[in-house]
Amino acid sequence: MLRFAPSPTRSMNISDLRVAIYNYIVSKQKNEGLTVRIEDIEKDKIVEGKDKEILELLSLFSIDYSRAAHQSDSLKYHQKMAMQLMAQKKAFACFCGDVKLDELKEEAKKAGKPFKYDGFCETLSDETVLNTNAPFTVRIKEANASIRFTDLLQGDFKIKPLEMNSFIILNHDKTPTYDYACAVDDMIMDISTVIRDEKHLDSTANQIHVRKSLSYDKKIDYVHLTTIDNADEISVKSLIEEGFLPSAIANYIVLLGNKTPKEIFSLEEAIEWLDITKISKETLSFDMDKLKQINKKHLAALDDMRLSKILGYADTDLGKLGKIFLEDFSTIKEVKTKLDTVFAQKVTYEGYEKEFVEIKLCVQDAPFFENFEDLVKYVSEKTGFKDESLQKPLSFILTAQDDYSKLENIYPLIKNYIGEIAK
Repeated sequence: MLRFAPSPTRSMNISDLRVAIYNYIVSKQKNEGLTVRIEDIEKDKIVEGKDKEILELLSLFSIDYSRAAHQSDSLKYHQKMAMQLMAQKKAFACFCGDVKLDELKEEAKKAGKPFKYDGFCETLSDETVLNTNAPFTVRIKEANASIRFTDLLQGDFKIKPLEMNSFIILNHDKTPTYDYACAVDDMIMDISTVIRDEKHLDSTANQIHVRKSLSYDKKIDYVHLTTIDNADEISVKSLIEEGFLPSAIANYIVLLGNKTPKEIFSLEEAIEWLDITKISKETLSFDMDKLKQINKKHLAALDDMRLSKILGYADTDLGKLGKIFLEDFSTIKEVKTKLDTVFAQKVTYEGYEKEFVEIKLCVQDAPFFENFEDLVKYVSEKTGFKDESLQKPLSFILTAQDDYSKLENIYPLIKNYIGEIAK
């Protein structure tokens, strides 16, 4: 079982989506299930509706999963296993308040060392603990041996006990901390492979230590993906709203840091050849211009009718027209805006105000013409205008731009809508 563990405290960003995509691909390659685990233990930071939004976005990207769960649903297991650790003297109640901990942090800072809990409460007797009414946290005891693990992408790691800490596993309100909750959840969900961003690499030893303390010895494979610069600031939802296709976004994300057999592909195709152990370990940069190029190619590959419906219409000719506009634009939003201006009412055309009025009235009254040349001949004969005086206003009336050179290709696609376009 693999898991994607997003936070409902903010919008899903490109880094999150990348983790989801790789978990999906590897789950298919290994023929294992994928669990979406919403990490909602920090109740005061949750943004209402973000969990639902996450699932909706995964659906848009066709990332299917075995089940969706909320981390808070496992609270009783988090607390039960903490009690087990305390009973086995592998964890202890800590009554140290913020003032005491701040003092220790300040001392460590002055000494130029990382903060490390001094273990004061670890030595308290059971009688002292029972007779103390103050609120307490629960800390796990330090590891007594080095924690070793192999990251399938980053290599081998060895974390010595001196580099670790007696970290908190239950807060004062008896809710679990991040590392502890993740470790327990990975146990009870029987997770075999953890794929996540490298920013979580430092927490891996803590999570392994929790599982070892609970006598859980199943090996979990780790893959920590290298960072993509500025990806945390790019909202997936905003990209969708700007008119990027999910297939194009996914294509570009997998393209980043990979040697792929071709530039344009689907996630289903990537399942066949992707090797997650060979992804680049270099820091990557998210290139919006490259994404636009990829998106343009995905839009161009769509069926004409499907593209037309995406643009808000239902005509293969308008889908073809949308593809003509892809010469200048690269997103659904841009193409739709352009297509909508074709159908929008045009009031005047600067520099050719008189010609504009007469040509527009002439087009409105004109019979249906199969060929563009016949329409031009008709309008010219009726109005007496020629060359620029005819071409620029006519082009603006029919396409909302004055590029007459494209009209011959565009006219066959809009000829059935001339009355509406020239209104």
